[in-house]
Amino acid sequence: MTFTVPAERNLVGVLSSEVKVTSDVKGYDLIGDVHGCGLSLQKLLAKLGYSKRKGVYSNPGRQVIFLGDIVDRGPRIRESLHIVYDMVEAGHAHIVMGNHEFNYLSYVTRGREGSGLSYLREHNPRHHRIVAETLEQLANYPDEEEVFLQWIREMPVYLEFDRFRVVHACWHQKLIDRFEAEYPNHVIDDRFLHRSSKRGTFEWALMDRLLRGTHLRLPNGEAMVSKDGFERRFFRTKFWAEEPEFYGDVVFQPDPLPEHIARMRLTDQDYNDLLYYGPEEKMLFIGHYWREGQPAPITSNIACLDYSAVKYGKLVAYRLDDETVIQPDKFIYVDVRREIADESNL
Repeated sequence: MTFTVPAERNLVGVLSSEVKVTSDVKGYDLIGDVHGCGLSLQKLLAKLGYSKRKGVYSNPGRQVIFLGDIVDRGPRIRESLHIVYDMVEAGHAHIVMGNHEFNYLSYVTRGREGSGLSYLREHNPRHHRIVAETLEQLANYPDEEEVFLQWIREMPVYLEFDRFRVVHACWHQKLIDRFEAEYPNHVIDDRFLHRSSKRGTFEWALMDRLLRGTHLRLPNGEAMVSKDGFERRFFRTKFWAEEPEFYGDVVFQPDPLPEHIARMRLTDQDYNDLLYYGPEEKMLFIGHYWREGQPAPITSNIACLDYSAVKYGKLVAYRLDDETVIQPDKFIYVDVRREIADESNL
């Protein structure tokens, strides 16, 4: 497949704190983490009624909203980037930044003189393992990579519409309010990017919370090895548990907690570190969390659309029309193991 790099680009992002819906947009199709599953993405777009017109996928009257994490891990990262980029540039889609786009951008961005950083994200074996496929698949296309990296810089960190919100991992209103006061288009700048590499800054906290979610440290200095082979001392947590008592009440990740930890009571500090997104809030669409099984709402107003496509799971979309409560029958997906594996996508 041959792609051309455009000579000029338009700024990606919104121009005010809330996205203005044009009259010709009748509905949105929100799509979870692609992670380089290009064939799965094409099949899902076809299921949603999108077809190529002048080389770009579109569906009259509808727009896609991508929840981030287009890059890393999968076999067709470059193809996936072109599909999504072309749709966004043509006005047929929106996108929010995922933690993998942010990690990739930070990995290739050099630190400023005197910062003590060679790159904003340390070049250690763990970090390289995550971005290796992206770097390899774009290695022979430096001009394209430059365009994609600039595009990632211009991705909004979150989107807010009149009835719903979109963020990669977690909606934290206090952090968002502070960010929006300085960045009303929801797009970071170079200063923000460099400051976000320093743990303890507001910039680091915002990107960690919105793109990676809430988490708690495992008690008593314990560690666990996750399914992806990483040793972890933190675990991802729900931000919608109303009155949790035990660690098992708030864990939200593919890897279960050891039973003895799941039965332990949360401490006062744990409560301070948790968030609560209540049922009175707007509908919220997130990715990030490697869910399994049949796609379904988390609550009446929260849907996670990451169902581990790149791990032979499902690439999932939610078809949003005029509802204000998330409907179980509005999830549309491609079962990667059944529909794609035999086509050598993975």
